[in-house]
Amino acid sequence: MERYASSLEESVDGARQQEKHYQLLSALQSLVKELPSSFQQRLSYTTLSDLALALLDGTVFEIVQGLLEIQHLTEKSLYNQRLRLQNEHRVLRQALRQKHLEAQQACRPHNLPVLQAAQHRELEEVEHRIREEQHAMDRKIVLELDRKVADQQSTLEKAGVAGFYVTTNPQELTLQMNLLELIRKLQQRGCQTGKTAL
Repeated sequence: MERYASSLEESVDGARQQEKHYQLLSALQSLVKELPSSFQQRLSYTTLSDLALALLDGTVFEIVQGLLEIQHLTEKSLYNQRLRLQNEHRVLRQALRQKHLEAQQACRPHNLPVLQAAQHRELEEVEHRIREEQHAMDRKIVLELDRKVADQQSTLEKAGVAGFYVTTNPQELTLQMNLLELIRKLQQRGCQTGKTAL
């Protein structure tokens, strides 16, 4: 009798899982219609079904939410680093202008053209250094964001999410962003209507 009850529970659980899979797959198919046709064609029934299976227990939703939070914190940190650099450059420019103004005021008129030429060279050197530092910061930011994308891809691949693997191919990245958007939309629907119904 216990074996029969256990078997019945497993059958009911299996039916619930199958129904939830069907609901997720149906919701995904509906959401895919909102994507550009070029991406609709790349998302086969099998891919969507595999994605729905990966989403069944809700773990992937939590992973995506965690990755999103990490991404926001990273972006905020990088933005603040760039702002600090810009502020340092602004202060440097102001200090240089002040130094030049004081030097010009203390300069004898017949030496002024020589002083101004020297100050112009100094200003050009400082501006060149500022541009170099900004370019270096921008390169650092791009590399950090690229690393973050690769980490996200790897995490989602390890979690078994269909369509995710480490790549730098722009078309594949766009497809993965679309898949993430589908997951986020499903998550929002799930939060709005409860975890059981999508």
